[in-house]
Amino acid sequence: VQLVESGGGSVQAGGSLRLSCAASGSIFTLNAWGWYRQAPGKQRELVAAITSGGRTSYGDFVKGRFAISIDNSKNTVYLQMNSLKPEDTAVYFCNAALYSDPLGDGGDYWGQGTQVTVSS
Repeated sequence: VQLVESGGGSVQAGGSLRLSCAASGSIFTLNAWGWYRQAPGKQRELVAAITSGGRTSYGDFVKGRFAISIDNSKNTVYLQMNSLKPEDTAVYFCNAALYSDPLGDGGDYWGQGTQVTVSS
């Protein structure tokens, strides 16, 4: 299973970015997705998560600025980020919890990360 992220980049404060993460490989069911971020010298933290049924949760710092969504037909998760702040600067990683076969084999998979830089 491979997760490939895209959409990172550099923006000014107040700007927007949309991250995408596509899963490919041996996928039977995708149970949940998550976006995490890690800034230099800090621990990785949850940004947003969504189940295959569409239930979402967000880190407290998001405060309505970000939205996570999925396209189950494409095995892709998105993170729309608006009103970006310099403190949102980090490497953003996607995570997928999935089964790779009907027997329940699978686990958690991570993308390689995409850099988001917000300048003031």
